[in-house]
Amino acid sequence: MDFGKGLRDAFRALTGSSLVDEKAVKDFLRQIQRVLIANDVPIKLVFSLTKNIEKKVFDSNAPKGLSLREQVVRAVYDELTTIMGDKYNPPLAKRRILLLGLYGSGKTTTAGKIGAFYKTRGLSVSLVAADTDRPAAYEQLEQLSKKSGSKFYGINGEKDVKKVLDFALPKISEDIVIVDSAGRSGFDEELVEQLKTIERIYKPDEKILVMSGDIGQVAGRQAKQFHEAVGLTGVILTKMDGTGKGGGALAACHEAGVKILFIGTGEKMEDLRPFDSAKFVGNLLGFADFESLIGKIQQIAKEDQLEQEDFEEMNLETFYKQMKAAKKMGPLDSVLGMMGVHDLPKDALKTSEERLTKYEAIISAMTKKERKNATLFKKQKSRIERVAKGSGSSEKDVRELLTQFEKLSGIMGGVKKNRGMRKRIEKMMGGKNVDMSKLSRLMGK
Repeated sequence: MDFGKGLRDAFRALTGSSLVDEKAVKDFLRQIQRVLIANDVPIKLVFSLTKNIEKKVFDSNAPKGLSLREQVVRAVYDELTTIMGDKYNPPLAKRRILLLGLYGSGKTTTAGKIGAFYKTRGLSVSLVAADTDRPAAYEQLEQLSKKSGSKFYGINGEKDVKKVLDFALPKISEDIVIVDSAGRSGFDEELVEQLKTIERIYKPDEKILVMSGDIGQVAGRQAKQFHEAVGLTGVILTKMDGTGKGGGALAACHEAGVKILFIGTGEKMEDLRPFDSAKFVGNLLGFADFESLIGKIQQIAKEDQLEQEDFEEMNLETFYKQMKAAKKMGPLDSVLGMMGVHDLPKDALKTSEERLTKYEAIISAMTKKERKNATLFKKQKSRIERVAKGSGSSEKDVRELLTQFEKLSGIMGGVKKNRGMRKRIEKMMGGKNVDMSKLSRLMGK
């Protein structure tokens, strides 16, 4: 069962009830318990959480002016946020990081992602290949260093981690140093001894355990083992986009007393974000996260050198640029999730993504003059035939794109005439002095 969908389904059942009374709330809490247990949240924690929710909802001191439904939503949100842990604000300062973990956790990929994270924030980064056991670990980290824009250090084929560190460390002058250590199929004394050797030579400021979110509550036990052996400063959970057990892993780590620093949500270098329990739980419950959405838009606009006129002027050329940028934002379900839209049929999402890809191919087959002036297609029908052949699509597909574009142009024209709305959009796109807590109101929600 998908964690977020299970929670949202439980809320839909509650809010869809004609009468929300004590019995309806208790039925809802039993459904929440089933969802949490199915997603590997520790049972003891589940019963403690639902007991706290019930107490808050029926407490005589509960906030006045809220309906029973609203009190339930608020209590669930507060309690889930509490069991998931605190928000992490990465310090943008010089330091040494040691990554550790077992096989299959995504540790080496995470090293590259952390490098990319700090590079985009203006710090210089170096990656050190100290995984002397796993075949191809050196080559993989070397490739990731190029992707992330980090310096790379290591000795290819060297099996002695001490020699690797003695070679690399004197050469490093970067702000952030990330050492990728060897893993094992299971926690053992040999691994602990190797980590202690690295710690003695390297003297890291942070010792971060990387684990896969799909191991669920096992993450808590694993974190405790490593913490007792080498003293962790925190945990990174990877593969959080493809598992229902991620919430269980987060809750188990918090229960074990180990701080969550980052979560990995995909394979790309940018698919790593500092953990924020409020945002994570908000996403599970279907709340919009406009702050992350606008941040992504601004980042991609900067990378693709999109100017204000690329959003203001509406022709097929600017539409093409916007579509290419939109595809970089990630899967459509992820983008819609930031807008608070969840649980759409997978077939519909797939069809929408395929349509965007088709539209991109069609526009790329047009001449620059056609992209600037779509009315040319009305004047010369032969243009549609040529573009269809050039893009490997049908004439019907080309006409469909032109119809959709015409509708979009009409909407954009309405926005341009509405000065108040236009000012709000410009302010939002500029990202200056925008109170993100009021963004729903800014967007007319």
